[in-house]
Amino acid sequence: MVAWAVAFVAGWLVIGLPTDPAYAFLWIWAATIAWHSRRPWRSHLRFARDWVPVVSLLAVYNLSRGFADNGATPHAMELIVADRFMFGWATGGEVPTVWLQEHLYRPEVRWWDVLASWVYFSHFVVALAAAAVLWLRDRPRWAAFMRRWGFLCASGLVTYFLYPAAPPWWAAQNGLLTEVARISTRGWKAFGMHGAGNLLNAGQIASNPVAAMPSLHTAFALFVVVFFLRSARRRWWPLLLAYPLAMTFTLVYSGEHYVIDVLVGWAYVGLAFLVVGLGERWWAARRAPASGPPDGGPRGAEADPVADPPAVPATR
Repeated sequence: MVAWAVAFVAGWLVIGLPTDPAYAFLWIWAATIAWHSRRPWRSHLRFARDWVPVVSLLAVYNLSRGFADNGATPHAMELIVADRFMFGWATGGEVPTVWLQEHLYRPEVRWWDVLASWVYFSHFVVALAAAAVLWLRDRPRWAAFMRRWGFLCASGLVTYFLYPAAPPWWAAQNGLLTEVARISTRGWKAFGMHGAGNLLNAGQIASNPVAAMPSLHTAFALFVVVFFLRSARRRWWPLLLAYPLAMTFTLVYSGEHYVIDVLVGWAYVGLAFLVVGLGERWWAARRAPASGPPDGGPRGAEADPVADPPAVPATR
């Protein structure tokens, strides 16, 4: 495991943090091999077999959302109006992103910039890492996790095609907002880790700039927390629930999303649990074995309510 950690840090500093699904999967797979090095290779190969379809779908998702705008003018003003309607009374009529950057953004990197960069990066690995742990410890729960996560990703992708929406930094570049800096990766510079965000910065340049609604960053964060919440001790709930809130602050402050994007993303999480849960119950009921005899005849005492009383032994 020490060798894996050293290799990970070296790759992080030279290549960049693993924000690509395939690259992140390779590191997670290597971590499971290092952690369970005594397991037979068949077990490690089964991990790859089960995960290749998942990683392939995530890669297709990342690529396809880049075509979601189809050259159409993205929605922006209605998102600005929504945020101003909800928070303008407290921000002097500004959207929360502009207000936060006016009060917190400085040319020099501050501690909250560092925290924001790490929280932003966690989006790319937390769900995958949680799923990897489930695969190792509880395969049925892993399958349940993947069904809900897949539904969430698919719902977000469909929305990107139907409703291409621009983030605050795009609106500022096009004159719809005052100046907004895109600062989600600047925190790593405080430690001289200029290469840490190489892959992430490249991905941001190549990705679809109008895939803001819903915010799947906050949706993923809330999804992971909600999935594990019932199995966690209540004293840990505040810490767990702080994660999606920290992601919300990061995305709004860094110019990546409006608050309305976040709220819709949270609604999609609820929809994923509701729809997939109903589907699972329907499927379980459909596949439940028939409780009656194979020929469909009557069952036991229910079939003959006037059954003979039990025999009473004769007395001498």
